Amino acid sequence: MPGNTESRCIRLEIINGKELRVPSDRIPAGIYVSINDDSSRRWKSAISVLSSEKFAVWGDSVTLLSHTSSALSVEIRVSYEADRILGNGEVISKLQMSLNELLDHGDEPFHLSFPPVRGVHPFLTLKAVVVHACSNQQGALSNSLIDCEIARHTDAGHVQFALYVTSKAVSHLNDAVEHFQLALDHCPASHPDHAAALTNLAWARLKGYIRKHLQDIDATTSIFRDALALRPRRHPDHSLSVYYLTEALNWRHYKKNTAGDIREAAQLYHELLDLCPEGTYLHSIAAGKNGIDYVISECNKLPTDGSDEGIHFRRVILDLCPLDHPIRPKALDKLSSVLGSRFTQRGNIEDLDEGIQFHREAVSLCPKGHSDRDQYLNNLALSLNVRFDHQGKSDDLDEAISLYEEALCLCPVWNKYRDAPSDNLGGALITRFEKRNDINDITRAVSLYREALTLCPPGHPTRDITLNNLALAFKIRYGKLDVREDLNEAIDLYRESLRLKRFDDPERHVTLRNLSSVLCSRFTQTQENEDVEEAISLCQESLAALSSLHPDRYFSYMGLQETYLSRYRILHDPADLSLAIENFRLASGHPTQGFPERIAEAIDWARQAEVYQHESALEAYQMCFELFDSHVMTRSSIISRREAATAFRGARSLPVDAASCAIRSANLQQAIELTEQGRGQQWSLASRLRTPLEDLESTSPELARKFLHLSKQLSNAQGSAAGTDRAAADRAAIEYRRLTREWEAAITEIRDLRAFSRFLLPPLYEDLQVAARHGPVIIFIASQYSCSAIIVPMAGSPHHVPFPSIALADLKTLKDRFARAIREASRMNPTESRTDLIVLSRILWNEIMLPIIDVLERVLKLKRRSRIWLCPTATFTSIPLHAANPFLTKPDRSGKEPCLEDLYICSYTPTLSALVRSRQLMKKRVPPSFVAIGQGQPGAGKGKALLAVDSELELVHDLVPATASRTIISGDAATRAGALEALQKNTWVHLACHGKQDRQQPYHSHFVMKDEYLTLLDIMERDIPHAEFAFLSACHTAVGDEKMPDEVIHLAAGLQFSGFKSVVGTLWEVDDSVAKHVVEAFYQYMFKPSKDGVVMNCTRAAWALNCATHAVKTEVPLEQRMVFVHIGV
Repeated sequence: MPGNTESRCIRLEIINGKELRVPSDRIPAGIYVSINDDSSRRWKSAISVLSSEKFAVWGDSVTLLSHTSSALSVEIRVSYEADRILGNGEVISKLQMSLNELLDHGDEPFHLSFPPVRGVHPFLTLKAVVVHACSNQQGALSNSLIDCEIARHTDAGHVQFALYVTSKAVSHLNDAVEHFQLALDHCPASHPDHAAALTNLAWARLKGYIRKHLQDIDATTSIFRDALALRPRRHPDHSLSVYYLTEALNWRHYKKNTAGDIREAAQLYHELLDLCPEGTYLHSIAAGKNGIDYVISECNKLPTDGSDEGIHFRRVILDLCPLDHPIRPKALDKLSSVLGSRFTQRGNIEDLDEGIQFHREAVSLCPKGHSDRDQYLNNLALSLNVRFDHQGKSDDLDEAISLYEEALCLCPVWNKYRDAPSDNLGGALITRFEKRNDINDITRAVSLYREALTLCPPGHPTRDITLNNLALAFKIRYGKLDVREDLNEAIDLYRESLRLKRFDDPERHVTLRNLSSVLCSRFTQTQENEDVEEAISLCQESLAALSSLHPDRYFSYMGLQETYLSRYRILHDPADLSLAIENFRLASGHPTQGFPERIAEAIDWARQAEVYQHESALEAYQMCFELFDSHVMTRSSIISRREAATAFRGARSLPVDAASCAIRSANLQQAIELTEQGRGQQWSLASRLRTPLEDLESTSPELARKFLHLSKQLSNAQGSAAGTDRAAADRAAIEYRRLTREWEAAITEIRDLRAFSRFLLPPLYEDLQVAARHGPVIIFIASQYSCSAIIVPMAGSPHHVPFPSIALADLKTLKDRFARAIREASRMNPTESRTDLIVLSRILWNEIMLPIIDVLERVLKLKRRSRIWLCPTATFTSIPLHAANPFLTKPDRSGKEPCLEDLYICSYTPTLSALVRSRQLMKKRVPPSFVAIGQGQPGAGKGKALLAVDSELELVHDLVPATASRTIISGDAATRAGALEALQKNTWVHLACHGKQDRQQPYHSHFVMKDEYLTLLDIMERDIPHAEFAFLSACHTAVGDEKMPDEVIHLAAGLQFSGFKSVVGTLWEVDDSVAKHVVEAFYQYMFKPSKDGVVMNCTRAAWALNCATHAVKTEVPLEQRMVFVHIGV
């Protein structure tokens, strides 16, 4: 732009700069541009942070006055301070030019190239514009040159240091250090530039140390620490000081291999990444191969530490590894390892779950073909195996075996490390063999261990482990197949393994215990006392080697009880029995061992205490129920809770055996409490999540709201199935346990309130007696030790009714005979006599009900036609107790002798708590609404057509009072979704359709709808607090689960649990054309007008059913009258 500039000004905009390399290679706080004229006037731009691409942006402007000299010096400078600059920083490059040269580019931006730095030309992007109105006050050159002793020494130090870096001449280093030291001498501790002066000196010394020109790294590191201390977290130069200290620590670790330095560097890098935005030069250098990558790599070489500090450190390392970082799998594996170590020490399942999640991620980051995939597969499998031992989930064991198989396939036969995956797979197969008794598993395990042993010849560092594992396989096989040679070989192998173990080996206690176990087994065969004495000594030694909370103390306690009990069986010394019982107690109560192991031990304790008539039997049963309750609470789905409860051999009969034990101890109240605690576990947790809170709301509304909110969250977290995504299932389980902890903490708060000290604890007798408020409840106990009944009266103490002539085997025979007689009756002509049923009903009357009636009449003075509730357990649940009938004519020929249902109005209840809860919910009543749901045409493969369903629905609809809202859902509208919606919207429900009890998985028991099954699980997952009455005119709606300890999981109980207070269900197949007569008679009595008119009262259902079955005697055969039962209030 030619022309006269005398009366004009030039506005020069500094837009950006690129290829900005620092001659000294030091990390800058920022870059700025300095413009000087030959009259020593200077302008400085703002300091811009250098990007990872060596790029800086300013957007600053300077006004060059018309009288400014035509000669200018433009400098690109480095600042090592972000805020207050000490000196003028280091020069990157500078250029001399004239004012007119700026105007040669018009008004357009242009590049100004500078002399090269490290072989690359830096350049600035500028824009020069002529302006006619200018101010001398803003953006102009000024006389602001820094000219003081500190600044001169600092600038000279930067110049000398840059020369040292480029020339490697030690003289320049010495000069730089001297200048920086002089600058520091002029900056005492209170001086604002003290930290900057310290940093300059320390950096020059560090560079000299790296190049081996200086030696004292410790003093240099201390100087960096002092500088950082003067720049706290919010100081603008804090991040740079952190970086400088990490550099010193890294180099000291590199030279001296000090673990503390690399640990500290990791912590500092963790802080640094949060402070440095991604894309900055500092971030790129810190995250590079000489920064974080070096730290991660070195930290992964450090030994793992399962302490809280060690785990925190490993979390820091993982945070330093982005998702695509090649070392991330190793960091994940290390963190998983330390979490596993802490789990071993403390038994906290959350550590194990979290470790498994990290193992899964490590495997996912190592696809097929990755060199380390076999290692990560093996480690994931190990953790799953441990969790199986702790929780007993079969999916974990199966997945572990599958992973071990894959890992072994990736390890060729000739590989010297193949022994480890062989050992691990063998161990998992042994565990599965113990659970499922598949001989192929133990055979393959022995084969794998023999192969592993060939890979571990004498002198091999892991030979002792493989010997121990092979011995274990022989021991397990001996226990199952009783091959004497296996036992002797196991003893020899364990002895050799123990000889190879160092005394300080952390796993020595395992071999001690295992050798003890096989010696004890040989003692039971040979009765040679030296074997059992050595076994006890070895087990005591294994126990002494473990800390008080080590999970493996459980196994040592278990080993001691086995040896003491074995010796007691031979020598009959009462002291041995006492010692065995004490070790049962310690093992089942050991807090860091998993629930499955402890439950198995508690069950064995109860059984042995019964066998030897030890006074601790009741204590053992209580321990079983407490552990069961805690165990099922860890399961996040309804189905998995049932799986947990059915996984233990002998668990099914525990409630009744505990009750029998308490009865024999003359403690009837405790018998009732134990029966209740042991039965209904499938309902107990879910019921606790739906506990009525009226009393709590009046005492502490805020706490009631908190508990209700957490209960809903926990209930919603319960999945009905685990699904196929194991990682997602693990995450859900962790979240479920987190909610559980919060829920339990809320319960603790509630129990601190004066009137709520037993909130949600197993109910005491006085709590359970509330169930008998409107009539006695009769609990039928069917135990292998005794069979009897306990009557819970409306007031006072319970009454025991023994059945001396009936054993459990007799009840099972009676049950089978009833099932056979009912099947035969269903094939008979309606007019044929049901002789077998009559005979069986007489047995029921004479052997079971007559003694009970005697107590009801003579002791309790119960009036005839009063209500009673039957609460059967175990085998009693499959016997129609309400059908007890003498089938005799009175002596005076005036009529028939009365049967049970002539004398009393009978109802059933799955548990006393269920009846109490139904009564509590009766307080919340709403205007009645009635829906009749029927499906007579279920579709192909879902059962035969029920031709009488539609007419039954119309009949019921017409009998329901017109004052109630009435709806019919049938045909295509009777779908699963439609039925569920109707159940939730209506207070009274009649269901006429096929019903099916699933004996393999009772939660899949269902009503047959048009499209999908309406399952028990569907019903349970709905909370219907205002529901009142349901009539289930379907087959098998009140038949229980034969695998569960309580056998009360059926469709009718599910409806009662969901909120229906009164339910009529069926025990076996219903003939819909015949049942219609019972249905009609039932509703006629149910809605029979009284002095108050027609009232819809669900508490009349038992009486109405009683009247209906009497009224249809001539039209409905015996088995079709007996099939209907009433449950609830």
